[in-house]
Amino acid sequence: MKKVCVFPGQGAQFSGMGKELYENNPVAREIFERANEVLGFRITDIMFEGTAEDLRETKVTQPAVFLHSVVLAKVLGVEPAAVAGHSLGEFSALVVAGALSFEEGLQLVAKRAMAMQRACEIEQGSMAAVLNMPDKTIEDICREVEGVVVAANYNCPGQLVISGAVDAVSEACVKLKEAGARRVLMLSVGGAFHSPLMEPARKELAEAIEMAKFGEPICPVYQNVDAEPHTSPEEIKQNLIKQLTSPVRWTQIVERMSADGFKSYIEIGPGTVLQGLIRKISADVEVESISNF
Repeated sequence: MKKVCVFPGQGAQFSGMGKELYENNPVAREIFERANEVLGFRITDIMFEGTAEDLRETKVTQPAVFLHSVVLAKVLGVEPAAVAGHSLGEFSALVVAGALSFEEGLQLVAKRAMAMQRACEIEQGSMAAVLNMPDKTIEDICREVEGVVVAANYNCPGQLVISGAVDAVSEACVKLKEAGARRVLMLSVGGAFHSPLMEPARKELAEAIEMAKFGEPICPVYQNVDAEPHTSPEEIKQNLIKQLTSPVRWTQIVERMSADGFKSYIEIGPGTVLQGLIRKISADVEVESISNF
């Protein structure tokens, strides 16, 4: 059976992530130590022994999730028929599919984290999850609001995250509740991810992506910006540049993969969030999560 490997994004991190892998597998230990050298600090010490607060530090969070996912995939020796990743997880997917080297993938993720932090400092933003409301209704209400507020994460039917300027998101939340949303939950995040407010980060990361060497992947990569399968290095690169200011179309990705005949999925990395989302999107698929070896 054709298996799809999917990779989680920011927020899946936890204290102790990857510690057993490091202690029990020499291949994993070698990759972790390479990551410490590339980053210029011992991220493994924070991953294995740090607090939840330590793991939320900008320079740590995204590289830690990426590292845990990629190391685990390397140790498992997966040979995916297709890959996809949620936001940050797309970088893990590209490395596992062979479109990017481990070192370049890690460097891009580290630059992405810092670029996003700088964009957050330029203009404060926020995000909110909207439950049990049609996507189109949410999109229409966002368009009615003055200021920047857009659909950012299409996670699954009945769960969409909006993102934008603080005042605009707050106004949209009021309107969404009035329109009948079952629940609107403000998220504890540092900025307006996957919205136009990330334009400074997009520009900064674009330079690094353009300089990175991309190769043809061993399998299709279903990308966030259009939910389409890609194998062209240039298309992959351009879609990755657009990602920071475009919505994560996870619902559409799973629907497209299912329509393309993929019925078996493995979530590789910390947490089980994607497993739950996939089951809500497509009831007739098999899905498992692997967070340790």
